[in-house]
Amino acid sequence: MDFIKKDADFDLISFGEVMLRLSPPNKDKISQSETFEKNCGGSEFNVASGAANLGIRAAVVTKLPKNKMGHFIARRIRYGNVSDDYIIWDESDQKRLGIYYYESGVYPRKSAVVYDRANSSVCTLKLSEINDEIYDKTRVFHISSISLALNDVLKETALAMIKRMKEHGVAISFDVNYRASLWSEEEARKVIKSILPLVDILFVSEETSRRMMQKTGTLDEIMKSYSDEYGCKIVATTRREVVSPTKHNFGSRVYYDGKFYEEPIYENIEVIDRVGSGDAYVAGVLYGILSGGSIEDAMSYGNALSAIKNTVSGDMSVSSMEEVQAVMKSHKATGHQDEMVR
Repeated sequence: MDFIKKDADFDLISFGEVMLRLSPPNKDKISQSETFEKNCGGSEFNVASGAANLGIRAAVVTKLPKNKMGHFIARRIRYGNVSDDYIIWDESDQKRLGIYYYESGVYPRKSAVVYDRANSSVCTLKLSEINDEIYDKTRVFHISSISLALNDVLKETALAMIKRMKEHGVAISFDVNYRASLWSEEEARKVIKSILPLVDILFVSEETSRRMMQKTGTLDEIMKSYSDEYGCKIVATTRREVVSPTKHNFGSRVYYDGKFYEEPIYENIEVIDRVGSGDAYVAGVLYGILSGGSIEDAMSYGNALSAIKNTVSGDMSVSSMEEVQAVMKSHKATGHQDEMVR
């Protein structure tokens, strides 16, 4: 794909908040549990880590408090096979790490999230704190609208980085990832429309396109419109059917170079933890694109990585290439299959 640089120090650099995740064990409720399992998560970091574990070189731009909690997150970033070269450390008296609590649901009780992220260190990140060398260091820059919604300081930094990356010939990957709890549909639509002409690879759900973006028509017409109106080169839309909190069906549709691509969905996924499965899809697609494969391969990597992520706890995709390829092979196979890998 000729709109992506052939080489750079990193294949992918993402930008966004990395938070502390606290979860009750098993299927306990937040209100009843006396203990919490500690982990980390953040949409853009999840993407970088998922793609890096498949074999590309990735880094994340974020800001962490310079204390024990910040150091915990930094270690998790390295554990995720992601470079910490562009971590900025907050040494102010107001430094803090954003937190979210995740409660896993079982039918009829839905899963739930409680955020405690206001005024976290990343919200103070300014463009002047980021090393100017970064704009020549990557082939793709990935960001989601979450970084545009947290506060005005981070929004301005994020918008400036998108523009500078584009000026340096970097392909822009953008996940709309709309969160109604962070900003209104009107505000989100205005900001997102302003950057879509800079976006090369767009990830957006059908529901978000119809509701927040106010698109009409068939899904194919909606996806093609992002290319016709804004020049987006690849448009990917995930298609998730939630049968119950622990049973999902998942697939996607991708538009590229005037054609649509789709494969049979993954049916009856046994869900352990759905958080981060959308990010895993993005990671798989970006890996496929950056590794030089076809758009069909990229879509298949995304579908498989997302399906697998649903079956493991935590935000991060921890799948190896061997595991993903085995799942892809099994998904396309017919007839008898072994029940165990041994």
